[in-house]
Amino acid sequence: MSTPTLAQRLAERERPDAAAFGYQRWDHLLFLHWAYDAAVIQRTLPPGLTVDTHDGRAYLGVVPFFMRRIRPPFLPPVPWISYFLELNLRTYVHDAAGRPGIWFYSLDCNRALAVWVARWRFHLPYEHATMSARIAGDRVDYTARRKGDDHTGRFTYRPTAPARPAEPGTLEFFLAERYRLFARREDGRLRTASVHHPPYPLAPAEVTAHDARVIELAGFDAPGRPPDHALHARRVDVSVFRITDA
Repeated sequence: MSTPTLAQRLAERERPDAAAFGYQRWDHLLFLHWAYDAAVIQRTLPPGLTVDTHDGRAYLGVVPFFMRRIRPPFLPPVPWISYFLELNLRTYVHDAAGRPGIWFYSLDCNRALAVWVARWRFHLPYEHATMSARIAGDRVDYTARRKGDDHTGRFTYRPTAPARPAEPGTLEFFLAERYRLFARREDGRLRTASVHHPPYPLAPAEVTAHDARVIELAGFDAPGRPPDHALHARRVDVSVFRITDA
């Protein structure tokens, strides 16, 4: 099947006609991407999903960021429980209906309760990790070590220009403007959920330390080179919608 049209990609930005399941905020996001062979990625995907490409290239993305103010509707965020760190490994896919989205290989998190809830409720491959982050001005120092692994990854990054939304059709738009996730239940059934937020305010990122360990842990060959693309987004407020059968 051909890749989604620009109209299909833009349609995913529209807020779903349903009540939100919850709300959260994503802060200090770093999007690191490496181009990978599309056929290699396709072999890792479940039936019903096709690797999405831009100019014939597929991508793996490593994204460290801060999860903030997570809460259900009508309740305030709770100290400690509603705030944690996350580092995910993703690729980009579409389903048979042409809906573009994200397929996660792993989502490392430093809150055991969040790991349990996300695995149970959203069927996502969350992993418990020891993580830390420090912010000094516009610079972020971020570390992560997955439980059971002896490797600590470090990311140091900052924006280098004013932020602005990605232009539709660009690589930046392809990589960042994603409003749907796909997941698979234990019985193999494909599931999907939507998120809604304003377009990311994106800026080029200066990255002085990065790590690709999660790529190797997912079974891929290490990229062996610096990221092909790096972007920074300071903050977005997000509405999360219920997961349903795809």
